[in-house]
Amino acid sequence: MTVSPFDHPLLSGLLGDEEAARHFSVEADIAAMLGFERALAEVEAELGVIPRDAGAAIAKALGSFRPDTAKLRAGVARDGVVVPELVRQIKTAVGTPHDAYVHFGATSQDVIDTSLVLRLRQVVDHIGLLLGENVVRLTGLGLEFENLELMAMTRMQPAIPITARDRIVSWRAPLERHQERLKELSGRLLVLQFGGAAGTLEKLGDKAAAVRAALAAKLGLADAPQWHSQRDALAEFASWLSLVTGSLGKFGQDVALMAQMGSEIKLSGGGGSSAMPHKQNPVKAEALVALARFNAVQLSGMHQALLHEQERSGAAWTLEWLILPQMVVATAAALRLAAELSAQIESLGH
Repeated sequence: MTVSPFDHPLLSGLLGDEEAARHFSVEADIAAMLGFERALAEVEAELGVIPRDAGAAIAKALGSFRPDTAKLRAGVARDGVVVPELVRQIKTAVGTPHDAYVHFGATSQDVIDTSLVLRLRQVVDHIGLLLGENVVRLTGLGLEFENLELMAMTRMQPAIPITARDRIVSWRAPLERHQERLKELSGRLLVLQFGGAAGTLEKLGDKAAAVRAALAAKLGLADAPQWHSQRDALAEFASWLSLVTGSLGKFGQDVALMAQMGSEIKLSGGGGSSAMPHKQNPVKAEALVALARFNAVQLSGMHQALLHEQERSGAAWTLEWLILPQMVVATAAALRLAAELSAQIESLGH
């Protein structure tokens, strides 16, 4: 049983995206958190912050470590985050005397935020590919139907004749701009989170900057000062997700309206009706509209989550957990549906 349509055993067939959802699984999250802890121990050992023997012992233990997820779940209920219990289990696996150096200088938020960013890096690659596929498909439609005539509709009323290419450009051009936006914002999004208890890395002394830079390099992320209470990059990414689904929703809405008119577009493989066998419902187009509206609503929550009080917030942080994964999966699903919808357009215009 699930409360989310994105991983619902039935609804996910329409609204889900398995590849995007995979990066928000417990397995992916734990793997990324363990990757952070191992990389941290390795760079701290290399830079003389912890003994080399401790770094080697931690890396060796993590190579075969498998956490007790039932205890992790209980730990979250108790501590509000998974890391305290995870670190306790890692320390037990490492054993004395090296367990004292596990997680050295880090805080729970460093582990959880960096895990998120590591997984978002893969999500960005996936979404970027889907976005590119949509641009290619719409470009193809423009070449196939470019000189056929449509009636322009302004304020839902017939206006003047236009070509199919004119309308297709209004679908494709925003997606090309979103590609440029994604390249630009990725530099601010895919950065290491590492600040320690209150963002000062006080336990690392004069080696703090060197450890942070080496840790970022080892994880393949950009180096940046801690951003515990500075969530603008995540909110910017959420805004981008909503922009993408909004543009795809406009495509879906246009297709649905043309299908309603019946003469300007022909679709293959429409959805069937249990009561009216003659119907072919524009299911994918309708879903694009719904996903666009869903993300637009969720975006306000991500903007609420910008309000991190003082140096750290539990409430605003938790709000991000509730919202961002669903926005990501909604966007990937919309991109998948839009590409499929483009492929279903058999004719456009007269």
